[in-house]
Amino acid sequence: VGAALALPYIGTDAMRMHLDEISAMVARGSHAVLLLDRAGWHTTGNLTVPKNVTLIFLPSRSPELNPVEQIWQYLRSNWLSNRVFETYTEIIDAACDAWRRLLENPHVITSIAMRKWAHIGQA
Repeated sequence: VGAALALPYIGTDAMRMHLDEISAMVARGSHAVLLLDRAGWHTTGNLTVPKNVTLIFLPSRSPELNPVEQIWQYLRSNWLSNRVFETYTEIIDAACDAWRRLLENPHVITSIAMRKWAHIGQA
C-alpha cells in the first residue's frame, strides 16, 4: 500500500494533506511510522499529526539515513530522467506513472529502503 500526492507546492498545508492521505491508507488497527528529515514543513508546530501516524525525525544534514532519498533516485534513474516535458500535466502524469510502477514492485522498495539497523522482528 502506498500513499502519495502530486502537488505543485510543498509546505505545511501540503504535508498535512500528505499525512491525511497516509492515515487513510493505514489498515484499521495498524499504525504508520514515518522517517523524516527536518524540513520546516515536517517540524512545524502548526502540523496536526493523525493518531495512527508517528513521525521520527532523522538527524539534520544526514540524507544517507533517509531511505526516501534513495527511492527518489530510483524513480529518477528508471522513469523520470533524460526526458523533456512539454507541459506541467506531462510532469505530473510521469511522476504518478513512476509511483504506480514502483508500488507494483514492493520488493524493490524493500531492497532500496531497508537498513540493516532497522530490522525489527523480521528476517
